[in-house]
Amino acid sequence: MNNHIENSSYRERLLEHLFIGELLKLSWTSGDCALEISKPEVDRSGYDLIAEAKGVIRHIQLKTSFVGSSTKSHKVHVSLAGKPSGCVVLIHFDKESLDLGPYYFFGGFPGEPLQSLVNHKVAKHTKANALGIKAERPNIRTIPTTAFAKIDTIQQLYAQLFGD
Repeated sequence: MNNHIENSSYRERLLEHLFIGELLKLSWTSGDCALEISKPEVDRSGYDLIAEAKGVIRHIQLKTSFVGSSTKSHKVHVSLAGKPSGCVVLIHFDKESLDLGPYYFFGGFPGEPLQSLVNHKVAKHTKANALGIKAERPNIRTIPTTAFAKIDTIQQLYAQLFGD
């Protein structure tokens, strides 16, 4: 049994909780305990978390990929660009230990919006219809992994998200 395939939803939730825990731990160890995390009830606008610290509100879409993965692009909802400081965080993780890092960031500076996504390639559905055609997903864009900035540590990512 390949746990990563058969229990992928479980793994994604686990990695999200580990990530949130790391961010909260940094807020705790810094002495401010000021980080607030919220989750949307509906996945409609392309973000998984709302995080607020240091006066910065981030709408964050999380993506995960194991270290050594050959994933070349990621799908992002266009409405994320309309959210305050919208961004995408790609979390690389160790397949065996589930240790997190490095991280990859796609977004603007704290307090600045995500760049427009309309110039990126329109995503297509992964499954074809009865005619073998993969329909376009007009509100989803494909962002190449090369557009993401590599960030080695959770401390550096926290600074990227909320400033120094």
